Order: sequence, then C-alpha cells, then structure tokens
Amino acid sequence: MTRRPTVAVYDYGSGNVHSAVKALIAAGADATLTGDRTEALEADGLFVPGVGAFAAVREALHAQGGDEIIERRLAGGRPVLGVCVGMQVLFAHGVERGRDVEGLGEWPGTVTQLEAPVLPHMGWNTVTPDEGSVLFRGIEDERFYFVHSYAAQSWELDVIPPFPQPSLTWTTYGKPFLAAVENGPLSATQFHPEKSGDAGIQLLRNWVQSL
Repeated sequence: MTRRPTVAVYDYGSGNVHSAVKALIAAGADATLTGDRTEALEADGLFVPGVGAFAAVREALHAQGGDEIIERRLAGGRPVLGVCVGMQVLFAHGVERGRDVEGLGEWPGTVTQLEAPVLPHMGWNTVTPDEGSVLFRGIEDERFYFVHSYAAQSWELDVIPPFPQPSLTWTTYGKPFLAAVENGPLSATQFHPEKSGDAGIQLLRNWVQSL
C-alpha cells in the first residue's frame, strides 16, 4: 500500500477549517487538524488557512508560534501552502482600513484593497498560471472560488539565477491580482481550493503529490 503524505492543517483559531481537512483527505493526504508544534513541524506538508482580517490572522499566528513554525519549515525546504489570508500574511505588509500591519515577510510587497466597484470579491474566477506550474497542472482552464476584499496586486521579489523563478498565477477582478504563487517549498492561493469543487481537489492533489 502506498504511503499517504502527512499534512498538518494548522489550527491557530482561524475559523472553520474542517472542510480543508476533508478536501486534503480526498486529495490523497493523511490530513489532521492540529495546533501542535511538533506535528506542524514534522508533517510532510503544512496547510495554513486564513479567514478574516490580515491583522487578526497575523496576531493569532504569532501568539501560537506559527510564524516561527513556517520559517523553520521553509529554512529546511519543507513545503507550506497558505490559503486566502494565509497567503496574504506571507507578504511583508498588509494595509486594511488605513492601518499598515507587518506580515511574515516571506515575500516583499504589500497586500491592499482591491480596486473594484463591488467588494468583497465573492465567486468563481478563471486564472492564468505560468507555464510549468505544478499546482495547476491539468486544471489550467478551470475556475476557482474566491471570497476576499484584499490581495497582493504586484510581485516584487527579484530572484537571481541559479535559483528558479517563482511560478505566478494571476486573475482579474477590477484589476489584476495574484491568485497563486509557487516559490520553492512555499506555495499559496488567494482562492479557497477546499471550496472549489473538483478543480480545487485536483490542485490539492497536485500539491500533495509533490510532497
């Protein structure tokens, strides 16, 4: 019997994440919801959810030591997948309601409010992945479910060869913004794969199979 990769869905009080556990299990992972430091460090993959405000998610992660766990995993080349606000807090800053909040700083740049006539952005969007994307292999033309008012709307990380260039996936609501990033062991999606039907399960399967 083939061993199923272990995935820790990090529980730091970010809301209902049981759907993420179910989706990861459907995608072929041995997934568990945990706030345990050792489990989060030692799992094959770490899934970092995020619901609500940038500042609240950043504060809750810090209070539970999640920022250190993410940093230690990445330093060891161990995969991390951030979702929604769990993607946003990976950037250096987030500006919400005029307040500039420091993020985890794994990527430079600032998360800002979308420029669109109706917020939040809630619904299904197609995306435009880079060629060679692992996450979107076989699902390049599918739609994914978004619900958010903020996003990273530019990419500021300069990668110098021989390090590989990150794979960037864009979409548009009002103006273009980053729908996903794949940067070595660190990947993230602004949309919710666990709420994106079969396409979302396949994206998670692609990630799980890369662990």
